[in-house]
Amino acid sequence: MNQPLLKTLHPDEVDVVIQRVEEAEVDEMWSYVGKKKEQRWLYHAIDHHTGKVLAYVFGWRQDQVFLQLKGLLEPFGITRYDTDYWGAYTRHLDPDEHQPGKRHTQQIERKHLTLRTRIKRLTRKTIYFSRSIQMHDIVIGLFVNRYEFGLPV
Repeated sequence: MNQPLLKTLHPDEVDVVIQRVEEAEVDEMWSYVGKKKEQRWLYHAIDHHTGKVLAYVFGWRQDQVFLQLKGLLEPFGITRYDTDYWGAYTRHLDPDEHQPGKRHTQQIERKHLTLRTRIKRLTRKTIYFSRSIQMHDIVIGLFVNRYEFGLPV
């Protein structure tokens, strides 16, 4: 969800459609701002069955950033989360709903490859990088909004 865009729109111009999602793949990917020691993480979740992005957030690799994403996912009523073995998932997801492992996260890993291919700022060995956190988040956010949500930028 693009919070800054929502703040600029009149409520009559916004249609919110929330669909229930049974199973979601959740993962994080890193990039950097300025230098490789200044890592910036993109956390996102996709519908396991359709592959559509449900929500995304940017931040450091900390539990609180994952909790922001989890908060954005609550309206979907997700009953199963497919993740990797990062500790924040184990700490903050109900064991009955959490299924760690690489077997069910293939779609989101494929999305990571697509993002790294199309956005050079996300490529690990490159001369393209963001110099500010703001521009980093804007460029990636615009890409996600355009290609995943079909929104004009």
